[in-house]
Amino acid sequence: MSLDDQAIARAAVTAMRDELQAYPKPGLVSPVDSGAHADMDFDLMCRSADSLLSPFVALAAAGRAGHAFDQSLVPLGVEAERGMLAITGGVNTHRGAIFSVGLLVAAIARAQTVSASLSPAAVRAALRETWGDALSAHAARSDEASHGGLVRRRTGRDGARREAARAFPAVFETGLPIYRHAREVGLDDNSAGIQTLFALMASIDDTTVLYRGGLRAGSFVRQSAADFLADGGCHQPDWFEKAEALHRAFIARNLSAGGCADLLACTLLVSRCCGDA
Repeated sequence: MSLDDQAIARAAVTAMRDELQAYPKPGLVSPVDSGAHADMDFDLMCRSADSLLSPFVALAAAGRAGHAFDQSLVPLGVEAERGMLAITGGVNTHRGAIFSVGLLVAAIARAQTVSASLSPAAVRAALRETWGDALSAHAARSDEASHGGLVRRRTGRDGARREAARAFPAVFETGLPIYRHAREVGLDDNSAGIQTLFALMASIDDTTVLYRGGLRAGSFVRQSAADFLADGGCHQPDWFEKAEALHRAFIARNLSAGGCADLLACTLLVSRCCGDA
C-alpha cells in the first residue's frame, strides 16, 4: 500500500474520530456523554480532530523527508496545538494526540521512503532509526512544569515522551495484536476498539489518570481493566453492561484514561495504514 501525505493525514483524523465514536469508554468523551470531562464534549472533540488535518499533512511531509525532530517536527506540533486551542477556545482536547498520533503520521510517511513495504514493523523501525536518539533525549529533558513532568515528580512514572522514546511498545506490542485478534474472531469495530482500550489500560500507567488521582487511581484503573479482561472482556455477551458500569465508576472518581485513548487512536491509525482496515 502506498499513501500520500494527504491520505495519511486523513487516516489519522479518521482514527481519532473512530476513538471518539467508541462507547462505553470509562471516563472518556463519546457521542453518549462527556465522561469525566466537564470542559469538553463530543462535538468539540470532533472539531478539534478535524482541525489537525492540515498539520498532519505537514508532519507527514516532514517525516517523509526525514527532517529533524527538534528543528522540524516539534515546531509543527506546536503550530498544530496553537490551531487546536484556537478552535476549542483554549480547551486542551488533543495535545497528547498531536504528539503521539502526529509522530506516527511522520513515521508512516518515512517508512514508505525507507522500506520496501508498509508494515507495523517498518513503521516502528522508521521511528527508531530516524528519530530514536532525539526522542530519547527529549524524554530525558522532560519539562518538570509540564503535565508529564509533574506526574513524574509526584509518582516516579513516565508518560508519552518515554513511550515514544521506546517506539510505542503499547501500540505495537499490545494495541495492534489485541485489535487484530478481536477483528479476526468477529468483534465489530466498536467492541474491538473497546477491547483494545481495556488492554492498554491494563498494561500502562496512564499519566492522565495519575495526574488526576495519583498512584491509587492508577492502580484502580489498571486493576479494573485487568478484571474486565479476565472476565472475557468484549468477547462476553454482557460486556457492554460491565463496561458501562465502569464508565459510571470512573466518572464518579473523576478519572479518564486519556493517554490510553490517544494510544487507541495510534493503534487504529497504524492498523488502517498497514492494510488492516
